[in-house]
Amino acid sequence: MLRSPVGNRLTVALVSVLLFGSVAACGSGSESPATATGAGTTSGSAAPAAGAFPVTIEHKFGATTIKSEPKRIVTVGLTDQDAVLALGKVPVGTTDWVGGYAGAIGPWAAGKLNGAATPTMMKDTGTGPQVEKIAALAPDLILALYAGLTKEQYATLSKLAPVVAQPKQYNDYGIPWQEQTTTIGKALGKEAEGKKLVEDVEAEFAAVRKEHPEFAGTTAVVATPWEGFFVYGSQDPRSRTLTSLGFALPSDLDKVIGDQFGASISKERGDLLDQDAIVWTVPDTAKDSAKLHGDKLYKDLNVVKQGREVFLAETSDYGKAFSFVTVLSLPYVIERLVPQLAAAVDGDTATKVAEPTS
Repeated sequence: MLRSPVGNRLTVALVSVLLFGSVAACGSGSESPATATGAGTTSGSAAPAAGAFPVTIEHKFGATTIKSEPKRIVTVGLTDQDAVLALGKVPVGTTDWVGGYAGAIGPWAAGKLNGAATPTMMKDTGTGPQVEKIAALAPDLILALYAGLTKEQYATLSKLAPVVAQPKQYNDYGIPWQEQTTTIGKALGKEAEGKKLVEDVEAEFAAVRKEHPEFAGTTAVVATPWEGFFVYGSQDPRSRTLTSLGFALPSDLDKVIGDQFGASISKERGDLLDQDAIVWTVPDTAKDSAKLHGDKLYKDLNVVKQGREVFLAETSDYGKAFSFVTVLSLPYVIERLVPQLAAAVDGDTATKVAEPTS
């Protein structure tokens, strides 16, 4: 299940509704530490900047100082590995969330391995990091930015290596991909490189906004059929993808969601779904769309009658990338999502919102 950030964000409970579907719970098991031999090497990127260390990074539980260039990085944050790879390092250990990928490296990031060994992959079961397996990897840096560490888990992991936990200014699993990338860049001694990576992806968003001025101010929402209708709030990375494309979220969305990344809404608040466009992440686009259209409340909404729905199969590479929301997954998503959204809001009810073929 792809839902939650924590056990499944593709399993809710952050973990699940992070993805809300069914992939996280269905992922493969951990790989043997032996498969990580050689991981931790650079993948062709420049060395850290001179004078980059020591560096101190603030987070939810205080501040962590990294004294020298890390060589053996473990990512506890469910998507942190992408920024590490984009910055030219290969983690020795990663944490699985969406399932189905060796080393928790999606197809949008696999090219960044550059022949290095696949990282050892651990499972996020919703009970916290697998401390013994992490310890066996002898890390010299643990990254937990797209994460929900507790104070106790942070203290335990800090006995193994410096830990950069999630920032305090956002909900757990709420760090924007931009800050995730630049913070990891800082931790690796590559702050300028991290900023450049962010600028490049933001330029892609800007190009879309210029090409599709009709997106500006158009309301949209991301949802998944979990415990009724589960809607993602403004701090969820998926919602931020829509706003980066120019869309606006419902004005009272967070009032209904609260301080979570998302929540199941009551039937009385079905109006939250009736936006200019709605993006559904579902296990099966054919079966789940049919089930939704059979719902008495939902089928009568204008968003349905006027064909303004976008469906993503959360277990597909595209669906997983949409929930991942990283510096590496976003270009992959933009290429596929923009044509769907353009078709959904073109004002012609006869326009079919087609799923990408690859």
